[in-house]
Amino acid sequence: MKKKKNSPSDFRKKLYTAGLAFLFFVLIIVSFFGKNGLIETYKAKQKKQELIEKAAHLEKKKQGLEKDIRELRTNPQAVEMKAREKLWLVKPEEIIIVKK
Repeated sequence: MKKKKNSPSDFRKKLYTAGLAFLFFVLIIVSFFGKNGLIETYKAKQKKQELIEKAAHLEKKKQGLEKDIRELRTNPQAVEMKAREKLWLVKPEEIIIVKK
């Protein structure tokens, strides 16, 4: 059997195939690891979800604080109760018991 000589057209076909394979490989790498790739998109979605949850938590906390403000502005007993809790204020005849 005779070995076939590599013709210039065979070399071009191999070079064309290798070039396409390389281009395909680069496109796959960029689609996963590029600036707007799948990994970055996934991380951005996670960050968005975390921020939505944090915003909901802060909104709930804000509503509670607004309720406390309204209560303190309208109810003198609420002011006294907050002062007793935060500053440990007591009346002269009261006895404080602290649990540990």
